[in-house]
Amino acid sequence: MQWAFIQLVAQYPSFIERYYSNGFYIYISRFYRILVGWLPFSIGDILYVIIFFILLKIVVNLFKYKELKQTFFNLGATISILFFFFHFNWALNYFRQPVNQTLNISTIDYSNEELIHFTKKLIKKTNDVHKSLVKNDSILFENNLSKKEIKANAPLAYDELAKKYNQFSYKNPSIKHSIFSIPLTYMGFAGYINPLTNEAQVNSLILKNNYPATVCHEIAHQVGYASESEANFIGFLASTHSKDIYFNYSGYLMALRYCISEVYRKDPNSFEEMKSLMNKGILKDFKQNQQFWLNYNNWTEKYFKSFYDNFLKANKQKDGIQGYSKMVVLLINYYKTESL
Repeated sequence: MQWAFIQLVAQYPSFIERYYSNGFYIYISRFYRILVGWLPFSIGDILYVIIFFILLKIVVNLFKYKELKQTFFNLGATISILFFFFHFNWALNYFRQPVNQTLNISTIDYSNEELIHFTKKLIKKTNDVHKSLVKNDSILFENNLSKKEIKANAPLAYDELAKKYNQFSYKNPSIKHSIFSIPLTYMGFAGYINPLTNEAQVNSLILKNNYPATVCHEIAHQVGYASESEANFIGFLASTHSKDIYFNYSGYLMALRYCISEVYRKDPNSFEEMKSLMNKGILKDFKQNQQFWLNYNNWTEKYFKSFYDNFLKANKQKDGIQGYSKMVVLLINYYKTESL
């Protein structure tokens, strides 16, 4: 019955946008963040551990007592409760109106020429920000802020963004390191939203130059944007609207990484030209980040990402895990009317 209800309401994104995402969700999400946000550790992660052992106990009882009917009843009941709270607390945001509609951004696909033109502009902007942080453009920038300070400054970035777009207002912050940061890194993920408690969970191991944009990405999920491409785009806007230049650099770096990847995929010859335009310090930053993830690369990562890909598709995100890079469409169309 719950599944049927979800399929029904998913057909009415304007209803969800008005009454859930911009109505009930605002209050329920803030309630959870007020309730658990003050704690220095993740309550949501602890709940995950408890849920895992509950499910494990149910399965063990199946083999121990051979009570097939009762075991499946208990398993189904537990999953049903989790399914309810998952959607009630957060996941109905998967079916809200796309952010391009609320911000009046076109989603017309871009040409190769538009991609190249925008990427060149983005390279120049990122180069300029990088130069303002280092004495020599060949130097790899080292972020002097602690990760605790970055987490504290992230809500201020959203305060600046909300001055322009009120729908991104963010109150009662709850940003925490995941207690699963080590396995999370081996799985290839930088963070996630905990739908049970509305805590933003950030991988504590990721490099500091990428950390501000990642935190802003997870806050975008807390604000109510479930789509990964939209969370990327909103996280970028928050980072680049911040008064903190460290956040600016992280945001432009993230956007450039996606754009340059698209150039490589669509036009390898132009990719080499784009690389030559970037400060050597930025290229070192990309290489350092790539090496970080390669250090944790393992055979299980593709299975975790395949599972997450199917999870996203099951929640009406037709591009699955590839949707992260769809922010390039939003970026190019957004900056047709805005200055970079």
